[in-house]
Amino acid sequence: MSIMDRIRQSYWVENVPRRNIVATLIASFLFFSGWWIAIDTAAVHPKSWDFSYYICGILATISFFMVNSISNEMLHGGAGYTGGVLGESGIKVFLFVGFVLGFASIIAAIWIMIAEFAVNDDKTEKGPGYALLVHNIFIFFSSIIYKFGRHSDDPYAAGIF
Repeated sequence: MSIMDRIRQSYWVENVPRRNIVATLIASFLFFSGWWIAIDTAAVHPKSWDFSYYICGILATISFFMVNSISNEMLHGGAGYTGGVLGESGIKVFLFVGFVLGFASIIAAIWIMIAEFAVNDDKTEKGPGYALLVHNIFIFFSSIIYKFGRHSDDPYAAGIF
């Protein structure tokens, strides 16, 4: 029996639809690539990359966890979710705050890119500004793909709250 046959017959593959696996792989690749770009840029351009630029990526990562910790059953008031502190309204506010953090990280990355790299003649290297923007866009898109790319009737796709 080959390795691929064993992977296909394993427990975690047989009950999960392929859409969930593909969405998870794409989202994880984008998330990894986003952070890899930021770390690589900080290593290659240490004088142009300030530590405060990581704050945008940290906000995007917090947004990723906030958005994907809520399942669609909880959002739509399914029978499996019976309460919490604020109930269904609290879940919607939590999800909204997660999306606001994601958009705010992209807006902040655009602002930093323009203010620090595009119009600033003191910095000749423009690459770190573009890397900062791509870093945040990749994390945001990974959050969107991981949230909306999976089937929610799957037991593995449930939120943690």
